[in-house]
Amino acid sequence: MSRAAPAADHVVVVGAGLAGLAAACHLIGAGRGVTVVERDDAPGGRAGRIRCGDYLFDTGPTVLTMPHLADEAFRAVGTSLREHVELLPLQPAYRARFADGSALDVHTDAQTMEAEVERFAGPREAAGYRELRHWLTRLYQVQMRRFIDTNFDSPWQLLNPDLARLAALGGFGRLAPRIGRHLRDERLRRVFSFQSLYAGVAPGRALAAYAVIAYMDTVAGVWFPRGGMHALPRAMAAAAAAAGAGFRYGSTVVRLERSGHRVTAVVTDRERIPCDAVVLTPDLPVTYRLLGRAPRRAVPLRFSPSAVVLHLGTDRTWPQLAHHTLSFGHAWNQTFDELTRTGRVMTDPSLLVTRATSTDPSLAPAGRHTHYVLAPAPNTVVGPDAAAWGDLAPRYRDHLIDTLEQRGLTGIAGAVEEEFIVTPADWAARGHAAGTPFSAAHTFAQTGPFRPRNLVRGLENAVVAGCGTTPGVGVPTVLISGKLAAARITGTPRPGHRAPVDARPAGSGAATGVPGPLPSSSTTGAAHDGP
Repeated sequence: MSRAAPAADHVVVVGAGLAGLAAACHLIGAGRGVTVVERDDAPGGRAGRIRCGDYLFDTGPTVLTMPHLADEAFRAVGTSLREHVELLPLQPAYRARFADGSALDVHTDAQTMEAEVERFAGPREAAGYRELRHWLTRLYQVQMRRFIDTNFDSPWQLLNPDLARLAALGGFGRLAPRIGRHLRDERLRRVFSFQSLYAGVAPGRALAAYAVIAYMDTVAGVWFPRGGMHALPRAMAAAAAAAGAGFRYGSTVVRLERSGHRVTAVVTDRERIPCDAVVLTPDLPVTYRLLGRAPRRAVPLRFSPSAVVLHLGTDRTWPQLAHHTLSFGHAWNQTFDELTRTGRVMTDPSLLVTRATSTDPSLAPAGRHTHYVLAPAPNTVVGPDAAAWGDLAPRYRDHLIDTLEQRGLTGIAGAVEEEFIVTPADWAARGHAAGTPFSAAHTFAQTGPFRPRNLVRGLENAVVAGCGTTPGVGVPTVLISGKLAAARITGTPRPGHRAPVDARPAGSGAATGVPGPLPSSSTTGAAHDGP
């Protein structure tokens, strides 16, 4: 593995999102001094927090899977996730509601889910689910160690026995047909393939290897931190600070000071911070600006679809909602065409509705509820540009409210006490390329060793982390990216990667085994091949 500044004593991490915090923890654990610089007044990055009246809203990811990856960061500084965060397992992980009026609870326990599939679609589909679960598990086992949790120096690293195993599993085929080999019911196929959208590719064109995201959601289990998703970065920052990391909040990095092929200091709008190495976690445009130029690539980067997020604080809720509810419209292929090709907002939206107060009522006043409505949207390259969203946002907000009303959330328009909307224009204003919080799409040419590297060509002591670099988009992979960035400096061998039998913090329920987003910091999105 190639390394950057292995003798670095003091490392500056730019950005206190999940990637930057993971990097900071692993660096401290390896004996390095660390200063974290964050432009906002608190940690979190995309996993931020906003108070609207008496309602508390997570502004970013709402789905937490693979909590043992966060635990690795805590253990690097001598503590554990369970000592800082109470994780509550979600049962069901999701509730899927379909345009024909049917509903399916997605459980991560195999027997419970098999019984639910049989109730929903019959014994043939239940048998197909058993086969699919086995395939998803094998896919994860083959991919994690060699293709996800690894630092690539060359595409030649792909040539290993696991590559043949991945090919034998059909990982280089297309996702939708592969899911269809196990499930005939079109509704079930949606449940196990919609995740590819957050990787930036429609299921019909995505590599089957990306079914590993469905493994994380539907097999490994879904949790919710008490206090909201923002509780995780807040706890990571506290653990890092207790272990000796310095934090500079409310400080914007304006330039990197260099001498030859080395960064010698990070200069903010408040101070100059000398360093032996730097970890950059801002999204692509911010990182490129700090580096002085964009990377050289044969083909320009292609970016994932964006999202509109409608945050609603309401005086009531609706019993058909679970903590996470997938609300599918009639349209499916048309929806992906709109998001990735024609650039139209969804005319028949498929939505993720998260009611965090189902699990943690403290996030709203007594008897009130929060509803986080995520509607995938075209990015600003394919669809409306940032300026167009000024007029489009209120009209699309009304369209989403009408859609929710028609799908059974009767009276939602009159139940809203507090609200705010986030659009691609807001993501763009925070420095996210193409107005998307999901960064570079996971096309074949932007996957694994072909994704922008976490080493910076031409600089000996700069590393990047976040969803734009390896391994990619999502809370689990962003946490891994921070660990991999730290390993580029420390060379610390990573531990063998396995999910613990029980990753629960104390007090949580039975063990059972994400792009979301308000960009609130210069974190979890850096990516480049090097200037």
